[in-house]
Amino acid sequence: DAPSIYDIPKVLHREGLDAYIVRRLGLPFHDVEWGEWDSLLAKVHKPAHTVKVGLVGKYVDLPDAYLSVTEALRAGGFDNNAKVEIKWVVSDDCESAAGAEKLLGDVDAICVPGGFGVRGIEGKLGALKFAREKKIPALGLCLGLQCMVIEVARNLAGIAGANSAEFDPTTKDPVIATMAGQEKIVAGDGDMGATMRLGLYKAKLQKGSIVAEVYGSEEISERHRHRYEVNNSYREKLTTAGIVFSGISPDGNLVEFVELPREVHPYYVGTQAHPEFRSRPTRPHPLFSGLIKAALARGKR
Repeated sequence: DAPSIYDIPKVLHREGLDAYIVRRLGLPFHDVEWGEWDSLLAKVHKPAHTVKVGLVGKYVDLPDAYLSVTEALRAGGFDNNAKVEIKWVVSDDCESAAGAEKLLGDVDAICVPGGFGVRGIEGKLGALKFAREKKIPALGLCLGLQCMVIEVARNLAGIAGANSAEFDPTTKDPVIATMAGQEKIVAGDGDMGATMRLGLYKAKLQKGSIVAEVYGSEEISERHRHRYEVNNSYREKLTTAGIVFSGISPDGNLVEFVELPREVHPYYVGTQAHPEFRSRPTRPHPLFSGLIKAALARGKR
């Protein structure tokens, strides 16, 4: 048995399996340079810090459902010389303030990943409210961003009935709406197959924002898979309430990133994308690295 999954490549190399395969396939090859990977293994086995991240979802009984997210969190830990411990949190149990406090009171950071459907949504909102009020570093992915917007709308913007058209098609305040061109499909008048907004899309980031800082750029590209978006009709009111729409599609029509200002919260960031798909052990994604960095900074205060 290997000490970790990250040790497997060197185990296979020592046994000659890699050389055997490339020879059998007639592929060109050269000596392996292990410097970068050895540096990674040093961080895997001898981290200087430990960070506990609460992953709030409704599929936590099947951890592989979030494998890309947990690996991206761990890679963010490697980038900060930290071991990331995942605390699996059932979103339904965070619906009340007491439930969120009980389950998330001991974590250093919170991640709300993507998903579909209304089940567990109120719990995700409860978890994000707890993170916002307690200033716990938080990262929302896809649906996680949408939940951040709903939570701010209800509790800071005074829109008590704010919701998503996905969860309540009859809501009077759909701060999250069906994307243009998707209405008939959602209504059942079209084939839903391969109709979501899929693939790599560019975004322009606001100068001086947290996301621009962690990316080190004001123009980035991320992978997407969604059918709903922030309703532009509410952007002005939500901005007044304090949320920052820090990343927008190049045409200005679609919200790609949200955050709270640094003076309000150390790291409260959401993206409509799935950045976990672009993370690698030796190339951690900046949003996850930023989350872990903020968690470490909070722990030192």
